[in-house]
Amino acid sequence: MQTYVVGGAVRDELLGLPVQDRDYVVVGATPERMLQAGFQPVGKDFPVFLHPRTHEEYALARTERKTAAGYKGFVFHTDSEVTLEQDLIRRDLTINAMAQDEQGHITDPFGGQADLQRKLFRHVSEAFAEDPVRILRVARFAARFSVAPYDFSVAPETNTLMRQMVEAGEVDALVPERVWQELARGLMEIKPSRMFEVLRECGALQRLLPELDALWGVPQPPKYHPEIDTGVHVMLVVDYAAQKGYSLPVRFAALLHDLGKGTTSPELWPSHHGHEERGEKLVSQVCKRLKVPGDCRDLAIMTARDHGKVGRALEMRTATIINLLERNDAFRKPQRFQEMLLAAECDCFGRSGLTDIQFPQPAYLMRALHAAQQVNGGEIARQCAAHPERIPEAIRAARIAALHNIKE
Repeated sequence: MQTYVVGGAVRDELLGLPVQDRDYVVVGATPERMLQAGFQPVGKDFPVFLHPRTHEEYALARTERKTAAGYKGFVFHTDSEVTLEQDLIRRDLTINAMAQDEQGHITDPFGGQADLQRKLFRHVSEAFAEDPVRILRVARFAARFSVAPYDFSVAPETNTLMRQMVEAGEVDALVPERVWQELARGLMEIKPSRMFEVLRECGALQRLLPELDALWGVPQPPKYHPEIDTGVHVMLVVDYAAQKGYSLPVRFAALLHDLGKGTTSPELWPSHHGHEERGEKLVSQVCKRLKVPGDCRDLAIMTARDHGKVGRALEMRTATIINLLERNDAFRKPQRFQEMLLAAECDCFGRSGLTDIQFPQPAYLMRALHAAQQVNGGEIARQCAAHPERIPEAIRAARIAALHNIKE
């Protein structure tokens, strides 16, 4: 029985990166021997065990056979005769198909170390095509390893294989929860735009997020967007959100904020019935299809609908600002409203070639919210006790009056 560290831990150590988690493969063992050694079984699909002291996961070396479409259509086989190389060949990329024994010796049968030096994501074998999740994983790795000194790219033959998988309909078999899981992880990487670029290059983005894919080629006003292309702009916006270290809901809202421009005539963009209204519906559609969690869904819808209004805040009447605050439930959920302002900030600063942009609107709106919050609703309710139907309008009038002070 021989134990090896495999996968990402070996890759990251060779890259000089901190190793967060270690995955282990055990060769020459059986479930009975693992139990006798004190390991606790946890795997459902194939034998995985928890170490009796460290509680790290140890998987028995295994082979797999494709039996149905999608990423769940596999039958796994484990026994003491399965070799380390047989286990490694089923992995996705060569840089993830290396193993290190207890003495530190590295087993690298598929050229993973050479591909690390070449900065290439290259599939191990044609078995890559059997699991569509691997397309998402490659795209996510691209988002992680896309800046100096790494700056990895997808090998041409791997991109060709991924495109063939898309054309064969493998991506269509992915369940929404898994798509969201991988997209969310990619959004939290250092350069999320690379994930979406990789998905576009192989055709997967059009199948998974056609609303986003439709933005490339849509023109932007060059006065405000030197990058001109809406798809390029959105990538700059989401990368800006990543650079600032913003939360997943903010990054997701930044990603989808301009969806309406893909289906709206450019001359209608500035109007209330233009791209923002259409974008709100498209974001709702995406979130329903991918079963996006509520916090990400709500912020993305708010941002798509009102990011343009944030930009026009300094020219708004006080009553319109109160409308904006009320519509976004800012009085009950000020933190979420502030996150929407962060997403609007990303939209403003996610532009190429503009270095002296000023964006005081979020600070102004937060001052407006603070001023309106000072209105004593309880006191107004007591004053209107004889006519309770007047309470909402009286509170609203008091809030509007409070905003006049910050405008002066």
